[in-house]
Amino acid sequence: MAECHPVGFQWVMEAKNRGATIIHVDPRFTRTSAMADIHVPIRAGTDIAFLGGIVNHILQNDRYFRDYVVNYTNAAAIVSPEFRDTEDLDGLFSGWDREKGAYDPETWQYEGARSPSSAGDIEMAHLIGQAQAGEAGAGMGDRPKRFDRSLQDRRCVFQIVKRHYSRYTPEMVEEVCGIPPDLFLKVADCLCDNSGPERTAAFCYAVGWTQHSVGVQYIRTAAIIQLLLGNIGRPGGGILALRGHASIQGSTDVPTLYDLLPGYIPMPKAKSDRDLEKYLELAGTDAGLWSELPKYVVSLMKAWWGDAAQESNDWCFEYLPRLTGDHSHMTTVADMADGELTGYFLMGENPTVGSMHGALHRKGLRELDWLVVRDFAPTESAEFWRDAPEIARGEVKPEDIKTEVFFFPCAAHTEKDGTFTNTQRLLQWHEAAIEPPGDARSDLWFMFHLGRRLKALYRGSRRKRDRPILDLTWDYPTKGEHEEPEAEAVLREINGRTVADGSLMGTYLDLKDDGSTACGVWIYCGCFSDGVNQTARRKPGSEQTWVAPEWGWAWPSNRRIIYNRASADPEGKPWSERKKYVWWDEEKGEWTGYDDPDFIKDRPPSYRPTKGARGLDTISGIDPFIRQVDGKGWLFAPNGLHDGPLPTHYEPQESVCENPLYGQQCNPARMEWDREDNPYHRAWGDPRFPYVLTTYRLTEHHTAGAMTRWLSWLAELQPEMFCEVSPDLAREKGLRNGDWATISTARAEIEARVLVTERIAPLRIGKKRARIVHQIGLPYHWGSRGLVAGDAANELISFVGDPNVSIQESKCLTGNIEPGRRSRHRRVVTSGPLYPEPDGGPGLAPGPGGGEPRPTKAGAEPSRDLPLARSKQEGEHGLRAGEDQEGEQA
Repeated sequence: MAECHPVGFQWVMEAKNRGATIIHVDPRFTRTSAMADIHVPIRAGTDIAFLGGIVNHILQNDRYFRDYVVNYTNAAAIVSPEFRDTEDLDGLFSGWDREKGAYDPETWQYEGARSPSSAGDIEMAHLIGQAQAGEAGAGMGDRPKRFDRSLQDRRCVFQIVKRHYSRYTPEMVEEVCGIPPDLFLKVADCLCDNSGPERTAAFCYAVGWTQHSVGVQYIRTAAIIQLLLGNIGRPGGGILALRGHASIQGSTDVPTLYDLLPGYIPMPKAKSDRDLEKYLELAGTDAGLWSELPKYVVSLMKAWWGDAAQESNDWCFEYLPRLTGDHSHMTTVADMADGELTGYFLMGENPTVGSMHGALHRKGLRELDWLVVRDFAPTESAEFWRDAPEIARGEVKPEDIKTEVFFFPCAAHTEKDGTFTNTQRLLQWHEAAIEPPGDARSDLWFMFHLGRRLKALYRGSRRKRDRPILDLTWDYPTKGEHEEPEAEAVLREINGRTVADGSLMGTYLDLKDDGSTACGVWIYCGCFSDGVNQTARRKPGSEQTWVAPEWGWAWPSNRRIIYNRASADPEGKPWSERKKYVWWDEEKGEWTGYDDPDFIKDRPPSYRPTKGARGLDTISGIDPFIRQVDGKGWLFAPNGLHDGPLPTHYEPQESVCENPLYGQQCNPARMEWDREDNPYHRAWGDPRFPYVLTTYRLTEHHTAGAMTRWLSWLAELQPEMFCEVSPDLAREKGLRNGDWATISTARAEIEARVLVTERIAPLRIGKKRARIVHQIGLPYHWGSRGLVAGDAANELISFVGDPNVSIQESKCLTGNIEPGRRSRHRRVVTSGPLYPEPDGGPGLAPGPGGGEPRPTKAGAEPSRDLPLARSKQEGEHGLRAGEDQEGEQA
């Protein structure tokens, strides 16, 4: 956090100055480690084993916050008798379909509850993460039917969780992660000691946790710990997702994700969502806050299509695009490389450097008819046609590339008005300090005028399919000689209004499903309440409470901590005076406190739903998690995830060792791209690639480097691409500090300066066959453009993804390192295999045996004694079964 998020880290240092204990878990010793009380080196890709060990420690030693767990989580809920755990099936959960390479979650449900898939529900992406488009199942599900508040029933969630993590012992953590038991126990006890009624602890994470084939389950494991310890919904607790940009949270909320509409509303699907009634039936729920979905959807339609949106035409619901399949990033690039896309927009993104497998990205860009790039300066992704490794080696000639590239210079954040939404959901307004130079324009200007031109092109059309563009409300006022749209006008539309008189709304609770309200983003409703830009407030902290409700505006309804009902006990009293935050005022008959209560304001703690209750009436007085269908925090997720109801340790796609816990080596539901130009290594023990590679950021550069490699003072501070290796590895490979080294995978070779340092120490893993694991650290900021240039680390990374959110596995893979500079002659995408696959050996799986190159869901092989062969049968949407793809593919 100190290295990559230094502005936010100042508050960690404030906490430390007041006595907080700082624990840093990272393969490397960094600036954060230097300021931490405890540093825990770990083998990259093994965090679930580490966190699972903490879960086991909490449960085996009765360190959990019992009153919180019994009342506020689903620990007491009874699960279906058909459910089988990974402990029963050697790394698989019940419901695995080998032919489809996917899970059916029916057996994961609460006893007697309906199955989301059988009920026809589509996944609710807001619940856990963005699910893959075009697949059935994983809806909100049903509320539990049976409970055991004693937590003794073998099929209650508490006992299932306890059994699931029982083998995650300190010894197993050492075997998998390389963390000595005494260090592990020091961390576990420290976390427990700093949790409970009087104290809270927080987890902070970033892409070091997300960029994995099990990334979503990393965060789920942390959530289980925090729920067991009572650290959710309380001050000083929670899980903080550190963001790489100032408004990544905002881009998720509004959103830029392909499968969501604003405010985490699911995108309609072509196969199932024929009309609004059917969509609401499949996407909605009859319990909890999401039972209000019709109000959010209808208000959105009114904001977008105004008077054209009427009840008689389903509020223009048919105007919305429909998902026809998986349109996530890696799938799109693979389709692009296969000639299935005509054009592509890159707006502030530089994927040939910052995303995975740069050569495959460039191959895709070469197949386009046109590419639009908006950035501060021409990036590697904009210049791929004349400045790329393939061009330099003579394998590809610029005159043979058909793609027409349009470059539009963009305005910096200091040159435009608008809001940032940070990691704590806080919207903060910023004003333009200066006008953008030359032809540079804001993103708002570009999209607004593009929309204007499209509406002009379609003007006069009588075709029904053109109505969505013609009817779209696009009347934002402009200012200045360049007709810059007024950002505040957009924010007012996002805030919402009453249709009759245009008055701005104050809260999402007032939205209606009868067309009388219009709101662009329901969770942001209230950010412009009373006609005042609430996001622009900057009242000094000395003039308000410590919660600082008048600094910016947090969604929803300016709540600084969501689920804050959990900060009070079941009777509505604070757990302790020290952690007092929100409580029930019996005299006034309402919830009150330092923050806006994230609960039904007049619902007393004693309220219990009557039989047949629906909607908000289903939320009892002790259901803090009002966005869940059952109002509880989920230790066990009966639906919403594609790779299991509980986090389970699987090895990365490419590992240096077998999975010590289960016969199932990798995440069985992981997304793979079965292509000759995307070769994988052996699942484990590949002799060509014996070391662990991990990527990371530096303080001096920003993401793919397009903003920082052009600045002389930052370029001087970090002038060259380098790799971090331990003194032991340097001796083993003959590497010298400051000299060149070549780092290689089956996808590419890169060169980097050698930094020999004790900050990245070797780890001892394994028990029966103990061994030393070396890890190589690679910053990923360099490319061919800018004042300082270098090879891009992400050239080495394959296309493989988490099945829930389609994110790539960038933080753990296998590779090799040798002294000297790289080859100047070949790359896998244009020249064939870099390192031919030797026959035989551990972890070697036969190739897929041909077939159309499509994204595939990996299958599961429950036993190491059986051949790790891939099934040739394809499931729905080209998702195929099978285990680790190796063999002739490499």
